[in-house]
Amino acid sequence: MSLTVGILGGGQLARMMVLAGAPLGLRFELYDPAADACSGPLAPLTVAAFDDRKALAEFAAKVDVVTFDFENVPADSAQWLADQVPVYPPPSALAVAQDRLSEKTLFQQLGIPLPAFADIRSRDELAAKATEFGLPCILKTRRLGYDGKGQFRLRSEADIDAAWDALGAQVERTGLILEGFVAFQREVSVVAVRGRDGSFRAWPVTGNWHVDGVLSASVAPAVLADAEHEAAIGYARRVAEHLGYVGVFALELFCRDGELLANEMAPRVHNSGHWTIEGSETSQFENHLRAVLGLPLGSTRMLGHACMLNWLGAMPDPAPVLGQASGHWHDYGKQPRDGRKVGHATLRDDDADALADALLQVGLELDRQDQVAPAVHALRNR
Repeated sequence: MSLTVGILGGGQLARMMVLAGAPLGLRFELYDPAADACSGPLAPLTVAAFDDRKALAEFAAKVDVVTFDFENVPADSAQWLADQVPVYPPPSALAVAQDRLSEKTLFQQLGIPLPAFADIRSRDELAAKATEFGLPCILKTRRLGYDGKGQFRLRSEADIDAAWDALGAQVERTGLILEGFVAFQREVSVVAVRGRDGSFRAWPVTGNWHVDGVLSASVAPAVLADAEHEAAIGYARRVAEHLGYVGVFALELFCRDGELLANEMAPRVHNSGHWTIEGSETSQFENHLRAVLGLPLGSTRMLGHACMLNWLGAMPDPAPVLGQASGHWHDYGKQPRDGRKVGHATLRDDDADALADALLQVGLELDRQDQVAPAVHALRNR
């Protein structure tokens, strides 16, 4: 295919899209404010601000379709581009996902269960809603926060002033939302794709573990009852169809006492779906490209069991992972930095116990027993 895909954002998600698109014969143009964007070595990169209309116009002239790898791309820039060239997912869906209040209001309107939430405009409103919801609860910026950023957990009444001091100044810039705390047993995500023609597919629900708000490990399929699995995918379909969505997205959910509660959606390919590169018939990255180009969607059938381990800060020694027959290594080519996502590994096996054994060995050799332990427990207790 002699088609060119433009990607707003040049991080690791764009990098993996480019890699997935190469076998399809696709060309790519990247756009990112950072000259050292890690996808830059793989495709031409325009370095400019996301609101630079001249640079955006020149970018649009070089591509057949535009997508994005970063949910904080300004929605108005995506909408402006949509008047020049097709943009998928639709900028209207991006706008909803960028505002936690709009997002949770949408879940509520669609009848998807979720924790209590409230728009917060003052310190007094914060105090009143914290009393109503009960402690603990979480104050968040409505916009721009991700991977645990822009959040403050209130554990006692004494935290009300501290939370307001930390985030109150953001009321006018990003808005604030208070969310009831969920004492969940586990976190899961649905990674799904919807095509231009309305076709919908989802990968098996994934179980996730976070450390300090950042994904540490994912296992697929998640340990869920059949009814829970069907409900989770049904919620994702409901969201996609309401938004007229095109492309891959993730719906993150809490599991509490057999009930699923929506947390948030990510309008893009997602960290918890990285295992699909080796662990499914068609990866999330290839299916995203198929969707935005109007091509038939590929099968989301899973190949056995898979576990993804996120590498943060600096890359570890690859030998323990590559020494496993089921091990696959992904280095994003980023400079080390505390808390930065620099790569991931995926281990896949037809047998859950064999996968658990491989993870235990990797954890031991890398001294990351704590990181692999939840995944091993999930695999052992299916």
